Amino acid sequence: MELRTLRYFVAVAEELHFGRAATRLHMSQPPLSRAIKQLETELGAALLERSSAGVTLTAVGAVLLDEARALLDRADRLRARVAGAAGAATLTIGILGDTTDPAAARLAAACRRRHPHIEVRVRETDLTDPTCGLRAESVDVALTRGPFDETGLTVRELRADPVGALLRADDPLARRDSLGLADLADRRWFRFPAGTDPFWQSYWNGGEPREGPVVRAVQECRQAVLWNGTVGMTLLDHEPGEGLTVVPLTDMEPSRAVVAWNQGDTNPLLRSFVRIAIAAYRD
Repeated sequence: MELRTLRYFVAVAEELHFGRAATRLHMSQPPLSRAIKQLETELGAALLERSSAGVTLTAVGAVLLDEARALLDRADRLRARVAGAAGAATLTIGILGDTTDPAAARLAAACRRRHPHIEVRVRETDLTDPTCGLRAESVDVALTRGPFDETGLTVRELRADPVGALLRADDPLARRDSLGLADLADRRWFRFPAGTDPFWQSYWNGGEPREGPVVRAVQECRQAVLWNGTVGMTLLDHEPGEGLTVVPLTDMEPSRAVVAWNQGDTNPLLRSFVRIAIAAYRD
């Protein structure tokens, strides 16, 4: 039983769809289906129930999923420890500026426990680069938020967080229990510089072109609202700061916290980090 085949199975079991699993693995669907069929033949048991709607795990498949995850994790840890013993194990993580997510602290603690001999380097970027240095290959992995152009990248969602309108506390709209984007249509918004990823720019501007001051950092967003009375979006559970408030937006999709890395990167330490991140953000 090859580790590669187990990785194939875990992808199908987690996605519960052969097409999505093939996309995640950067391969076509037919060889993936053949590999799973061969695995079932080797084990002498059905692992998946297949239907037009997708797939579900059998009881045997659920057992294999637990064991396969543990085995793959041990294999990646083995490679990472060997690399660490050789003095070659480092991981560079890109993060958006002003990140205060408690899940990031849980992730750091979990990484230290799992890989105590690995050197972790953190590179902070401003809001103009949602990939946090991945395009420039200055980081190995990014803890960031979508949406952005995912060409050449692998992206896994960690969590979805509601967003709200960032307003001055004395703004007439600040007294509302909730708002829609139409309530902000005639207001000036803070916006990112020209050349910023268009998917990213569009999301944080509520899907519309806006006029207003150009900002690059979280603090600049807050100061633009405080000094100019402009508006913008932020995470609903972020503390906005004195003189500011956040009102829920009822017609905006949540902001997705994601982990992203360059396609084709087979670093076992990276794979281990992604699994730890998914668990840390789920807790």
